[in-house]
Formats: sequence, C-alpha cells, structure tokens
Amino acid sequence: MRTAYRVETVRAAEAALLARLPEGTLMSRAAAGLAAACAGLLKPGLSGARVVVLAGGGDNGGDALYAGARLARRGAAVTAVLVTPERAHPGGLAALRAAGGRTATADAADALLARARLVVDGITGIGGRGGLRPAAAALARAAQEHGVPVVAVDLPSGVDADTGEVRGAAVRAALTVTFGTHKPGLLIDPAREYAGEVRLVDIGLGPELPPEPDLAALTDADVAALLPRPAAESDKYRRGVVGVVSGSARYPGAAVLTVGGALRGGAGAVRYVGPAGMAVLGRHPESLVSEGPPHKAGRVQAWVVGPGLGDTPEARAAVADVLAAEVPVLVDADGLRLLDADRVRDRSAPTVLTPHAGEAAALLGTGRDRVEAARLAAVTELAEQYGATALLKGSTTLIAEPGGAVRVNPTGTPWLATAGSGDVLSGLIGALLAAGLPPLDAASTGAYLHGAAGRLAAAPPTASSVAEALPTVWGRLLAATPPR
Repeated sequence: MRTAYRVETVRAAEAALLARLPEGTLMSRAAAGLAAACAGLLKPGLSGARVVVLAGGGDNGGDALYAGARLARRGAAVTAVLVTPERAHPGGLAALRAAGGRTATADAADALLARARLVVDGITGIGGRGGLRPAAAALARAAQEHGVPVVAVDLPSGVDADTGEVRGAAVRAALTVTFGTHKPGLLIDPAREYAGEVRLVDIGLGPELPPEPDLAALTDADVAALLPRPAAESDKYRRGVVGVVSGSARYPGAAVLTVGGALRGGAGAVRYVGPAGMAVLGRHPESLVSEGPPHKAGRVQAWVVGPGLGDTPEARAAVADVLAAEVPVLVDADGLRLLDADRVRDRSAPTVLTPHAGEAAALLGTGRDRVEAARLAAVTELAEQYGATALLKGSTTLIAEPGGAVRVNPTGTPWLATAGSGDVLSGLIGALLAAGLPPLDAASTGAYLHGAAGRLAAAPPTASSVAEALPTVWGRLLAATPPR
C-alpha cells in the first residue's frame, strides 16, 4: 500500500530521526536522491548541461543547492537563482560555490532559463501555504514559458502538501522527487496534475512514521489480496447476492450497466428490481428479475440503488425501501437526490455514497467549484455529515470513512468520464459489499478495478467496454497473487 502523511506528521518523524543522526545526514540523503533523479533526466550529456536551481530559503532551498553542488561536481553548468538571497541556506550555498556552481538574482533568471536544459524547483517546501508570491510566481511562469523540464523538490512550490489544493500560482513539474514519504497533495488533484511523475526517495523516515497513514492508495497486491475467491463449499448464495434497483422506462440502459458491473464484480447472483427487467434479461439472462418492491425480491447481502431511477414517487419509495434494509447499501446518481439524510445517518448497516462533484456539492449544500478545488475536504465532510463511507468520483477518486481512513484511487483515467461508467462502478462495488468486504475495502477495490478496466478497454472506451474489461483485470490480479 502506498501511504502519505501530513506535514505535521512528517515534521515530527524528521525531528525524531534527526535526534539520532549526525547533523546534515537527512539533507545529504535527500540531495543525493534529488541529484540522481536530475542526472537521469540529463543523460547522456550531463557534462556542460545548463541547470538552473530556483532556491528559496530554508531546508527546501538547501536540498536544491546541495543537489546542484553534486551536479556541478559531475560537470553540469549549475546556476542558482536566489529567490530570497538573504535567506539562502548557507551550507548549501557554500557547497554549490565550492563545486564550481554560480549564483544569480531573479533579474537574470529569464536569460538563464532560456538556455537551461533543466530547472530544479526549490522555492518553497512542504510547509508552504497558498500560491506563490509575485516574484516566485514570475520565475515559475518563465520556466513554463521556455518549456524547460522542472524537477520539484519534495513538492511543487505553491501547492498544498496536506490537501492537494492550489490556491494561486504554482510550479508545474515534469518530475517531483519527494523525501521519506508521499504527501497527500501529491496524490490528489488539482495538485497531482502539477507534480508530474512522482519519485519517492528513502531517507530512513519509515520507522518514525505512525502505522496509520493520513492517506493511502492500494496497489495490485493489496487489491488481489482483497478480491473474493470462492471456496470449495461455495454456492451462489455464499458468494454473495446483490440487489440492484436502477433504471426506468426512460433509462433502461442504467439498469443493464449496473447489473453488468455487479455480475462482473464476483457476485454469486444479482437480483434486479425495476421496470427495465426485459432489457436486463436481454443482456444478462443470468439475472433474477422482479418488479418490486425491493423488500419482496428475495434475500440479498447488499443493495445498489439509484442509477437512472428518475424522480418519481415510485423511485422515492424504492430508495426508502432499500435504506430500510439491514444490509449494506450503495446509493448513487438519482438515489443521492432522493435519499433522506436522517435515514442514512440512522442506519445500523453500512452505507456507501458515490457522488461526482456536482452531486457532492448538492449533498453538502455548496458549489461544485468548491468541491473540485478541495476534494479531500469535501469527501471527509461528506463521510462525517452522513455517517457513511463516501466515494467522490472525479479526476482523482477519493474514499473516506466517517472519522477514519481516507484512500485515493491510483488507477483512474479521464477516459472514464463517459455516460454510464458510474453505473458500472456502482454495481461492481455492490457485488464486493455482498461478498463481505467492508465498505472502505469494497469501495476502494471497486474503484481500482474500474480504473484499471478503463485503461485496458480500447480507446475511446464506453461504459459497456469498461464492464467487459473487468474479468480480464480481475484475472490478471488473481493470477499474479497466490490464494490466501
């Protein structure tokens, strides 16, 4: 599992480690990793390569200057533009000059950037808040205008390390070299877009970090370990039966796609309830179809409700019926508009809400722009306010439990922004809930599989082709990991 920690936690871990190490050890480790990453981008012609280091004050600027010194010793022509000369790291500055590097003021930056092959962004560190100040913003803008690849030190300057928010001007990096652990902002949009490729350098921080991260992302191995596998004594009921309440006379396709996602999510059986039964049977004859109400459809281990329901008295009654069940329930799409918040909070069984940004904004009583600008705050607020596991779909899908863990999905792709894709995801997560996965695991595993299928499906994918790619993704993950 890839983990990320907030700045406060990282600072505490660094302090504990620094107390046991000789002075300068951590900065030396960071600078060595940073210099190696830069040298890799400059191959094969490191000798004479023009490198511009944008050095702010503090340790971040120090890391950049020490890395510049290492590059200069290997033959690169390194010039450090001192953003705040009076605050430049003295040790790093001395090392750079001793290695043959030079310094300049911001006035000379444009000419230097025009000839540079690489820029090292050491303007601000992980403690920075808000956008860049005007002088630093001008430097970031000039680097981008000249098209020079930028390597960010620990985090692109101007983005928020803890939240992924970008509240003003910020550096856009081709590569971010981060130290000790990932920071949440490197994994969450909009900041993730500014980070480019992210490379983690081990500086020995791991043993000092707490076991529970502030943010986590599953890996292939994590997902493979979570996937339900039938045992010798399994039958379709033991494998999990998921009930699906979706679709309408106007939107029968939503029912077909939700059921398709559930069938490809490992469910032993899928019970469909609603007016689109003929369309569902036409595509998925293995489905068990009834017209309702949901509580009369037969035993299920989880319900999925909402996609394509519309807004009718019958739809509202169906949502209320499902929320009254004592099994896990996933609510999506139209179901989110029709749910009763108090009923959700009062449920004893788990609830999973899967809104996109617009739906999340409506649930929170705010604007879509606010949700998209502060995705981490929005998903945690949703989980707390509704007492449910919240999955916020979008450029980076986030999953949060009330008062608990937060995960980010690493497999997402913009190709999944296609009609019906969310219906497939809902059915998929519902099947994982029915198989017995806890809500956080079911939602994050479903998002992972869904994203991987979106990448595998032939471009441009449709919701149907994403669903059809799920068995291939599932099979590859199981094949790579032995049974538990």
